Amino acid sequence: MATKHTSDAEFQADVLDQSTPVLVDFWAPWCGPCKMVAPILEELSEEYADKIQVVKLNTDDNPGVTGRYGITGIPTMNVYVDGEVVKTLVGALPKQKLVRELEDYLN
Repeated sequence: MATKHTSDAEFQADVLDQSTPVLVDFWAPWCGPCKMVAPILEELSEEYADKIQVVKLNTDDNPGVTGRYGITGIPTMNVYVDGEVVKTLVGALPKQKLVRELEDYLN
């Protein structure tokens, strides 16, 4: 399992302080579309482990980060580079579309 789980307390170290791009999956256990995209993100985290990190944040358990980034619908995936959000993707996207959307960070 290459994806990592983070929390409000660990977000700074796990995401914002990283030197490589980080894709954060904002999700919740009750969210059907989140469950659909989870195995795709797991595949991406393994296939592109040397290019991008995939981190999951449970929105129910971590209202601080969720609120700070204005996450109102899930799944939402933010890409962070040098601590800044550079891309936001919303919804359960198919793998090919995710790869296409992330290609700037996967090369």
